[in-house]
Amino acid sequence: MRHHDGGPFGAVVVRGDEILGEGWNRVTSTNDPTAHAEVVAIRDACARLGTWTLHGCLLVTSCEPCPMCLAAAHWARVDGIVYGASREDAAAGGFDDELLYEEIALPPDRRTVAARRVLPEEAAALFVEWRELEDRTPY
Repeated sequence: MRHHDGGPFGAVVVRGDEILGEGWNRVTSTNDPTAHAEVVAIRDACARLGTWTLHGCLLVTSCEPCPMCLAAAHWARVDGIVYGASREDAAAGGFDDELLYEEIALPPDRRTVAARRVLPEEAAALFVEWRELEDRTPY
């Protein structure tokens, strides 16, 4: 933040007392809206460990994760999250994610960024094909 990389967020992935990955908000410095501290730390830990799963690890972050970062932690399969500031603290600082929490509960076509389904049979066929692959890597 003080080096103008992005907002006031930092995170590490730890196992025991070992830091496996670290990250800080780099949204504005990399022009990447997904470069939140938690996502950067998860990417760093996975790259260092050579795996996509972080079982046995904790995500330690300066603030309660936004919905995107919460989803990233879920998909990385961390064992837990430890955070400092609340989402209300972040909102008071100009980072209000309340709309996202509300949007998730809405049907896709009623969200601010509306989504519509097309080619459902063709798209679903990919998952049938995936299930039938004998050499797939389940995740």
